[in-house]
Amino acid sequence: MRPNIRIAAILLAFLALSACSLPRGAALQSEVLKEQDATYPTFQVVQVTRANVPSIARWPATGWHGHFHWPNTSEGSDASVIRTGDSVDVTIWDSQENSLITNPGQKFTRLEGVEVGTDGAIFLPYVNRVTIRGLTPAGARARVQARLESIVPSAQVQLSLQQGRLSSVDAVSGVASPGSYTMPSRNYKILNLLADAGGIPNSLRNPRVKLLRGKHTYSISAKELYKSGHKNALLHPKDAVIVEEDDRAFIALGASGTEDLVYFPKDRLNALEALSLMGGLNDARADPQGVLVLREYPVSKLRPDGSGPKLQQVVFTFDLTTADGLFAARNFDIYPDDTVLATESPVTKTQTVFQLVGSIFGLGAQAAALSR
Repeated sequence: MRPNIRIAAILLAFLALSACSLPRGAALQSEVLKEQDATYPTFQVVQVTRANVPSIARWPATGWHGHFHWPNTSEGSDASVIRTGDSVDVTIWDSQENSLITNPGQKFTRLEGVEVGTDGAIFLPYVNRVTIRGLTPAGARARVQARLESIVPSAQVQLSLQQGRLSSVDAVSGVASPGSYTMPSRNYKILNLLADAGGIPNSLRNPRVKLLRGKHTYSISAKELYKSGHKNALLHPKDAVIVEEDDRAFIALGASGTEDLVYFPKDRLNALEALSLMGGLNDARADPQGVLVLREYPVSKLRPDGSGPKLQQVVFTFDLTTADGLFAARNFDIYPDDTVLATESPVTKTQTVFQLVGSIFGLGAQAAALSR
């Protein structure tokens, strides 16, 4: 046997033993799914088509609830309402000489910073306690004056309100000017607060607005909040508002433009949009018939009757070489913590082998030339 043929034969034999372990950036679809034909597979495989996308959409969402809760919007009064903890300044005018309520030579008496107690009342000399909680400043003025009429019929009352800490709301973070803001009226809404706090910086990724009210927490994306006046919720005293970046993400792996943790740029994300965020499929490596989405469901959400996942771990497969597969991918929601895997094309492995074979024969020819 000639030397160059002998060298080529040795190298080809070595290649035959090691071809299955050639370096690759991603697994083949057949490698990932090979267990599906086992007697007792540990995961479920679902080929996603236009026909079954609607039923899959009814499966439980994972990584989040699949929607955000937000309180109903209602209209309040533009007038301020007196609450416990507020303070009022009361000025009582009386032009009569020797008035009970004024000092000699004065025409009025001013009581400043009279706090509304836990019983909703304020204390005034001669009339004792007057309940004004729940009234507007005008209503409180009229009530105080009515109580004074039996004592000082000629008295005239002025009343102004200083809202206390219990009539304020907090812009905690994610705005230009965090702080506590006094509600100017009962019709103070969340967009009013965000505007007063300087707005949401453009640097925040898909900002989410969280409203903390007592034991309840509500959340909405800023885009959704801005989109419709129906979402402009009325604030309650002691509400707290937090603006933060959306921390929901999926994992991008395989023969795509990037392998990384990819954050959601909006509330809902479909499979085609996810692939776009991954930088698309690598033309030289990826298998468009082997795009996989790996998802894990809690045991409590399993449905043996087929109305939901049968096993905890589910692999959804997409064939992006057909219109059916493309439409299905466009209508398939990606959830937080999903793994989107672009598998390696089998053709890539074959091409690599052929390239190595070509290189081997080139090396064999060089070795033969050197041996002469």
